Amino acid sequence: MSVRTRFAPSPTGFLHVGGLRTALYNYLLARQQSGTYILRVEDTDRERFVPGAVESLLRMFERVNLLPDEGPRLVDGIVEQFGDVGPYVQSERLPIYAEHARRLLDAGAAYVCFCSSERLDGLRKQQEIAKLSTKYDRHCLGLSGEEVLRRLAGGESHVLRLRVPEGKTSFDDVIRGNITIDNSEVDDQVLIKSDGFPTYHMAVVVDDHLMKITHVIRGEEWISSTPKHVILYRLFGWDAPLFAHLPLLLNADKSKLSKRQGDVAVEDYLAKGYLPEALVNFVALLGFNPKGDQEIYTMEELISLFDLSKVNVSGAVFDQAKLNWMNGQYVMKKTAAELVVLVRPFLDTAGKTVDAALLQKICAIEKTRMERLTDIVEIVDAYVSMPAFDSAILVWKKADAADSRANLVGVRDHLSTVDESIWNEIAMVETSIKGYIEAKGLSNGNVLWPTRVALSGRAASPGPFELAWALGKDETMRRLESAITRLA
Repeated sequence: MSVRTRFAPSPTGFLHVGGLRTALYNYLLARQQSGTYILRVEDTDRERFVPGAVESLLRMFERVNLLPDEGPRLVDGIVEQFGDVGPYVQSERLPIYAEHARRLLDAGAAYVCFCSSERLDGLRKQQEIAKLSTKYDRHCLGLSGEEVLRRLAGGESHVLRLRVPEGKTSFDDVIRGNITIDNSEVDDQVLIKSDGFPTYHMAVVVDDHLMKITHVIRGEEWISSTPKHVILYRLFGWDAPLFAHLPLLLNADKSKLSKRQGDVAVEDYLAKGYLPEALVNFVALLGFNPKGDQEIYTMEELISLFDLSKVNVSGAVFDQAKLNWMNGQYVMKKTAAELVVLVRPFLDTAGKTVDAALLQKICAIEKTRMERLTDIVEIVDAYVSMPAFDSAILVWKKADAADSRANLVGVRDHLSTVDESIWNEIAMVETSIKGYIEAKGLSNGNVLWPTRVALSGRAASPGPFELAWALGKDETMRRLESAITRLA
């Protein structure tokens, strides 16, 4: 049996990081088993449909490099569908759902319901007051065939409901084991709404069967709906796929991850300077880690080591500090040239212009200190212009202002006479300055501390050799002279 997985988002605005994890796990399993990963757009809830959301979702999947084997893709900005079992957009499959609904109706496994929203709201309130489970009371189940036909002919608004059979429904969850629910707890779910569109429960079962889905990997919030789906599979005479319900994503206080407490959209994290590959690595480990002593994984490693049975049952905390650290590890591995391309859009957005050669040097020096690409916006300031700072930080802790000034004068005078070629490499600048210190019998700290602060204006910064190399001879000499004057 060829493994076929799917991710089926609703186009309601943005891709949630929880949705990214669900998509990723489906992708990993399909790749590991040499199977097929499908993307399906579930847009049957027309009230929540957001124009442009499909295109936004597809752009996000392009950016995180989780492209489907089948389903919608953007081609020159236009949504096109690929695959043999489409359409992959549910609003284009309405005749398919109508046909299957008739099969259930003819078999007595579904019935027409004419109850108004006002009656259903009143019923729900009564059940809540009586502290009963809120479910439909089967008011329309006893209608005669003649009355149903008469009311349909009169154009009366109606829905189609599932007639839940008696007994119990069981299914095996790859992550949680066997789950059994008494059918008396299952509502006669609406299958076809009054607008002719299917509900999620109807469409997901029909689509997963017709698209030959073998594994349904989704969030744990769908556990309570799974018995409805299993019942539908049995009523149609189909084999159900394997189910795996992923744990919730939690805030640090163990509440459910939601926009009320911070960003939850993938696009928000990318806009804040997180690398797509770092975000994917981080999300992959929310509830699953194949090796306890490893945090950084390539996509190839994740595919090779993925195991649904090892996904945790308990909720996974979204640790922002860990994401920052992990992103920093990925930034550090980039070349300076790669970082220039990645950070330039953030500088443009901030309205900051930096010479290309200088920016590449800044990236080479600062990449080990950056956690997010947006850090570059503040970092470049100290290179483009000297920041204001307290002259007191120019003084090394084991010296005084006179000693610091004398050492800055010595470094300035030395650098004014060296060959121009030393400015081409950090190592050459370092060799030159250290050679001067050794020749004069000076202390490294007494010389290098004030030199570094004079060039950076900061108590914590890259080393003086890196700074001098990045700034170049003219700016280095100007900043040294300014510091000498301040210490006069």
